[in-house]
Amino acid sequence: MYAEYFKFKDLPFQLSPDPRFMFESSQHSRALSHLKFGLNQGEGFIVVTGEVGAGKTTIIQYLLSTLSPRQYTAATVVTTSLDDENMIRMITSGFGLKQEGRDKASILRDFEGFLADSVRRGKRALLFVDEAQNLSVPAIEELRMLSNIQIDGVAPLQLFLLGQPQFRRTMASDDLLQLRQRVIASYHLGPMTDDETRAYVLHRLNRAGWRNDPAFAEDAFPVIYRYTEGVPRRINNLCSRLLLYCYLEQSHAIDEAVVVAVAEDLEREFEQILERDPPPPGQAEEAAAAAKAVLKVDAPPRPKVEAQPLPPASPAPVPQVPVSHTVAPPPPPPEPAPSREHWREVVDIIESTPVDALASFTPEVRPERPTIVAESPAREKSQNQLFKRLLLLILEEYLKGRPEPRGP
Repeated sequence: MYAEYFKFKDLPFQLSPDPRFMFESSQHSRALSHLKFGLNQGEGFIVVTGEVGAGKTTIIQYLLSTLSPRQYTAATVVTTSLDDENMIRMITSGFGLKQEGRDKASILRDFEGFLADSVRRGKRALLFVDEAQNLSVPAIEELRMLSNIQIDGVAPLQLFLLGQPQFRRTMASDDLLQLRQRVIASYHLGPMTDDETRAYVLHRLNRAGWRNDPAFAEDAFPVIYRYTEGVPRRINNLCSRLLLYCYLEQSHAIDEAVVVAVAEDLEREFEQILERDPPPPGQAEEAAAAAKAVLKVDAPPRPKVEAQPLPPASPAPVPQVPVSHTVAPPPPPPEPAPSREHWREVVDIIESTPVDALASFTPEVRPERPTIVAESPAREKSQNQLFKRLLLLILEEYLKGRPEPRGP
């Protein structure tokens, strides 16, 4: 879209590596020098590491574009967690060897024959292994074994390992001591500086046929560097969106305000598409329990228990003993409930009290009710026994509604 609008010959900020747009910053120039030095040695391993999007693949493709096909035969393998046998199959397939229905030993014999034929024709085989951080230690050891092949005293195969920074931790493994001794050149590719970021943007624009449309204000470049930290792929992503923004807005100028607006839009878009990992099992329950603890959520209120009337055979009215269940609202938290031993003491007091003494605890009869003349001592004692049983039943029902354990 915007390529035609701004009359570009090519897309200046495409994400796929393109050696035509190679920009030799101080970091990229040093990395390229290490690769050329290793290539001139003609043997061993060359290791290049760098952050995601730092330009490792672009450097390799640029190096390959400068080599004569009459002197070198090259193959590139992009690993996806390959084991040792599949690594051999990928390598031989990269050099054009057939492997269907063949075992590992047959494949290795064919590969040695291929290398011997290359030496007779005066050519050297170059193997580039990209995303090497995904390799297992056995797969890397398989690569080391390939580097041991000698044809007439000449090493016919040279290997280049490209990986992200974590590959350096893999290389530090005690199991890879012999391989480290075969590394003749290594380099870690870092980001570009502020000034190099500005030069990189203008370099790619000029390569694409830019005619100062859109115009980049000087205050735009420091903001581009701030949001991309000098990483080439991130610069390409942001600048491509800047050109799209100008095309949609029919604008021909990019300044600090435009860069900030587009960069913030990009960040919001990434946040929307990122999928967050679900919480580990049990974490949601722990969070809910913690929230309840903070809010001091009490147990549900206990139901009121009303005393039941005596059977009709008893002439005396049986008083109703209401039990209060007021729960202190938080905060502050309610006082701790009586322990099991405390309730045991209450039960013991009621059980040990003579029934005759319970008469003093009998509530007065309500005024509206007629006064009933006391019956004989035997009937009064029977009524007090019932009243004692009633108190124990009320206490038992009350304790059933509490969260604390009841007495035996």
